[in-house]
Amino acid sequence: MAAEPGAVPTQPTPASTRTPFRGSLHPLTDRQANGVLHAYDNQVKGSFDRIVPVLKRLSTLQHEDDFVGAAQRLARTELGFELPLPILEKAWVTQLDMRTLFAWCLFETYEQTSHAFFQADPLAGKPGSPAAEAFDGFLLSCGFHLLDITPCSDGRLAHAIAYALRLPFSSVRRRSHAGALFDVQNTVNRWVKTEHRRYREAIPNPAHEDTRYLKVVLYHFSSKDPSHEGCAAHGSNDSLAASCGFERLKDFQQAVENSFCCGASVDLLLMGIDTDTDAIRVHVPGLDGSTNLERWVDAQDVYAATVHLGEQEAKARIQAMVEQAAASSPDPSMVRLVARLLENNLSQIDYVRQHHGGSYGDAGHAERFIGVGIGFKEIHLRNLTYFAYMDTVEEGAADLDVGIKIFTGLNVSRGLPVPVVVRFDYNSQVPGARERAIRNCERIQAALENRYADLFRQGLLHALLTVRDQDRHTPAEAVGSTITFASGGGH
Repeated sequence: MAAEPGAVPTQPTPASTRTPFRGSLHPLTDRQANGVLHAYDNQVKGSFDRIVPVLKRLSTLQHEDDFVGAAQRLARTELGFELPLPILEKAWVTQLDMRTLFAWCLFETYEQTSHAFFQADPLAGKPGSPAAEAFDGFLLSCGFHLLDITPCSDGRLAHAIAYALRLPFSSVRRRSHAGALFDVQNTVNRWVKTEHRRYREAIPNPAHEDTRYLKVVLYHFSSKDPSHEGCAAHGSNDSLAASCGFERLKDFQQAVENSFCCGASVDLLLMGIDTDTDAIRVHVPGLDGSTNLERWVDAQDVYAATVHLGEQEAKARIQAMVEQAAASSPDPSMVRLVARLLENNLSQIDYVRQHHGGSYGDAGHAERFIGVGIGFKEIHLRNLTYFAYMDTVEEGAADLDVGIKIFTGLNVSRGLPVPVVVRFDYNSQVPGARERAIRNCERIQAALENRYADLFRQGLLHALLTVRDQDRHTPAEAVGSTITFASGGGH
């Protein structure tokens, strides 16, 4: 049976059959943005990926007469910082502590990355930026006062906001969870805070205006290897990933309505993303709020249908495809937003074609560190970070265990430690908030050391503790670490 207009069959089209990049771009692709994003991705990941080659070179120099001086010159040149003297000065007595040195270098690189992100705004999406103000205005014009997106915590989705969807990072509330299965109660609490602010401060708009809170789940799948490289939390079962994500969305909506009033201002949107090509699929809801799990509009189909059209014709065709894919009578406001997301995604499809031959070479996990806690506004790069958002290790144990399993293959199997950056953001206007954030970091560190005691004893797990003032566009601040030296100092 043929697929309905605007929809595709439930099985993803194999990546090998999709149009390769041959030098031409879609008429709606932002060529300049693609170049800027690619340069930023290369720069940041390159800074992490230089660590191991530098340490290998150090291992061959450790018995040279001027080892400490040579090591520091090499580190300054290749990594941009000096290495901890207590480790280097012991090299003539024993072997270099490469595990600790690796973790130390990775944490230092993370701090540099965080600082550069907030100081230089490389993605041009900070609060008050032209891009953020333009999108915020567009979102309100579509009838939504907040866009809250939960991607899976898989590192292959860490770039979903700034790259795949091309949205200003400050315009989106993002909190990742394994399988995109967000905590309903916490999300209800965030909804309450959003609505309270609308009532008290009219931000982003007054409460009497007829706008809605839009909650989005972004699940993922693999077109290259659907049976193995899909979402691990759902056993690489795409249908299960979609259905579980939608059930969680409905639970959130029901919780709001049960707690406040029937018809409370919450809308739902389910989307998927192919981690090989970054093409999205959108299960377009109808005007009555219904969603059809077996029906969607695929950005690859949108690309093929519009690549030979002019800009305005292409935009009109995209809107028509979105309307045709709606689960019931289309909602004009939702259609406008979904059409914009699909239009933005065309640039990312071309980005992957331009720089990765149509699909990523690292089809599986290749993250550099695990991010644990609440925050990480500065992380927007694919396969840089595996996220495990949590207030306590106990409540986030499933997410964290998946991350440790991933890094057991990526790092521990090579004798390298699992690097964990613990992060808690705080509100500086609340008395004692920074101190409480630090205590939360220390509590998570203690729980990590207890839960993964064997890894800690072997020097195969290290943690950096960081906090950040969420009310200021400032970098993360390191407040502690598991790395200590004989002198009593640490990272």
